Amino acid sequence: MMRYPIAIEPGTETSAFGVIVPDLPGCFSAGDTLDEAIANAEEAVAAWIDSALDHNQAIPGPSGIERLRADPRFAGWILAIVAVDPALLDDSIERVNITLPRRVLNRLDAMAKAAGETRSGFIAKLTLGSKTAA
Repeated sequence: MMRYPIAIEPGTETSAFGVIVPDLPGCFSAGDTLDEAIANAEEAVAAWIDSALDHNQAIPGPSGIERLRADPRFAGWILAIVAVDPALLDDSIERVNITLPRRVLNRLDAMAKAAGETRSGFIAKLTLGSKTAA
């Protein structure tokens, strides 16, 4: 497991707990409770990494929580760790078997051919939201 430190700005009766992930620029989240803030931060980290991979960006490694403790910007904040499943970073190829009606498969193959893609490549681009497949 990869473990990213997070900084949580304490919430009040009228504001949520705000969360930032300093190792992942622009990655932030919030929650009405501390537990919700941490759970939402886990989702935000997963979404940030997934988006970075989609855009061929490097994924920064996690730093130690001690770095956050020493940073005066986070004085009075709650520090925690969120775990990230390494499978989230796994772009290895896996063979899958799917079942589709023939008419759907024929339509899929025609669309893939028109896009200059293989069936697998076309499905992957559709899933990743590529504009070339739309």
